[in-house]
Amino acid sequence: MRKNYLYLLLTFSLLFFSVREIHACTNFLITKGATVDGSTMITYAADSHLLFGELYYWPAADYPEGSMLNIYEWDTGKYLGQIKQVAHTYTVVGNMNEHQVAIGETTFGGRHEILHGSGIIDYGSLIYIALQRAKTAREAIKVMTDLVAEYGYYSEGESFSISDPNEVWIMEMISKGKEDKGAVWVARRIPDGYISGHANQARIRTFPLNDPENCLYSKDIISFAKEKGWYKGKDKNFSFTDTYAPVDYGALRFCEARVWAGFRKVNSKMDKYQDYAIGDNPDNVMPLFIKPDKKLTLQDVMGLMRDHFEGTPLDMTKDIGAGPFHNPYRWRPLTWEVDGVEYCNERAAGTQQTGFSFIAQSRNWFPDPIGGILWFGVDDVSSTVYTPMYCSITEIPKAFAHGNGDLMTFTNDAAFWVFNQVSNFAYTRYDLIHPEIEKAQKELENKYIAYSKAMDIAAADLYKTNKDLAIEMLTEFSVNQGNNTLKKWQKLYAYLFTKYMDGNVKTKKEIPEGYKYVNPELKQPGYGDDWYRKIIKETGDHFKMK
Repeated sequence: MRKNYLYLLLTFSLLFFSVREIHACTNFLITKGATVDGSTMITYAADSHLLFGELYYWPAADYPEGSMLNIYEWDTGKYLGQIKQVAHTYTVVGNMNEHQVAIGETTFGGRHEILHGSGIIDYGSLIYIALQRAKTAREAIKVMTDLVAEYGYYSEGESFSISDPNEVWIMEMISKGKEDKGAVWVARRIPDGYISGHANQARIRTFPLNDPENCLYSKDIISFAKEKGWYKGKDKNFSFTDTYAPVDYGALRFCEARVWAGFRKVNSKMDKYQDYAIGDNPDNVMPLFIKPDKKLTLQDVMGLMRDHFEGTPLDMTKDIGAGPFHNPYRWRPLTWEVDGVEYCNERAAGTQQTGFSFIAQSRNWFPDPIGGILWFGVDDVSSTVYTPMYCSITEIPKAFAHGNGDLMTFTNDAAFWVFNQVSNFAYTRYDLIHPEIEKAQKELENKYIAYSKAMDIAAADLYKTNKDLAIEMLTEFSVNQGNNTLKKWQKLYAYLFTKYMDGNVKTKKEIPEGYKYVNPELKQPGYGDDWYRKIIKETGDHFKMK
């Protein structure tokens, strides 16, 4: 996802002002049979250096017959055209609607011949229009595919994560180019008890042709490829990925590696695909979905997003780029050249340029207004705090609200800016500062998880007699937690900056009786023996005391 400023107009016109310079998002999909509590979950990190993290919101609305909806390209704000508006739209909080349907995406591009289509529906519009119109994941797939069939598809190839309280689907779509209207697409339901993932590379290869309960696809998905001369085999052997978005080294190292790292966290047999993820063996194809060794908690799913390849040959805390303080981040560009040879940095799920991310949790044992929670965070997933936003709320926290600052306007009461203060300060001395962030993060997230369990019970009981009051209670709870997250992180930044400024570590001491003040305890940890040895190896006796 890329930057999009949303304005609620009567016609639901959208105007957007910035673009993303490189596709870089990560999704994981978790079925109800793969979770401890039986909820479904999808994750999404919207990564862009030009994305201001905020929580989008559209209230439910009614429209008179004949109303039209203006479509603007999600990335550039370019006006694309109009489509017919429906009579009623549903409330949407971030990327989840009031019926617990959630949608995420990653862009994979695809064949250059059909990189952009001739239609007027872009991928961003598909997501948020579908959320306003669909009560289930299957309905969302139908809404999205009907839209591109009628109005054409404008964007590059996309992988979509689509969930409701009972099912989780991955759908991949690519336009048919400038000369052919519409798109070709395939959607697969993730088997219950399994998880999947995608990260800017198409992942559906062969698929069942006669199993509509578990697989849906456009009628011309194979015939179109044959007409273009891109596939000549039997229908049963047709692979969407190999035909429309073949993998190359970059797709493996930068994209599939992220999925592999997440899978590896929950399945002990994933090391056999290490050579595939590193880019050395593209034939050792990693499966579309896997069964985790044990059922996952919400905290486990949050952990999938916070990976830097720790414990693998790609571990970003270990190579020289990590510096003396084991920083798992690399400043862009992603690839670089020396003496005519191209090299790369790793691209992990955890990255500095995340605008916002979420875990959408849907639970079929609650009424929809209570069952759906969007666990929302801004900035770097490794240092964010996922805060509960119930899917039925009628107001969003000021800390996450649109208009409270932007990418070039700092404001101290916008969560995006405060979280960036904390994370960017941590990058200066990661080995010491990040563990303190992680401790505060876990304390707050665990508290929110406990709070939400109590809120579930209270809201469900109230919902039986007064639905509106229950929704009002959930709104107040969500708004309070969002604004509380901001306040906690403002205090955390003040604490960290005071303690670690200038490369020192200061600890407050008690003032002895009879003293007016006493200086704090001061430590100067330096760079560590390993790094000093690297300096000596590089410089010899240049710094040797004589």
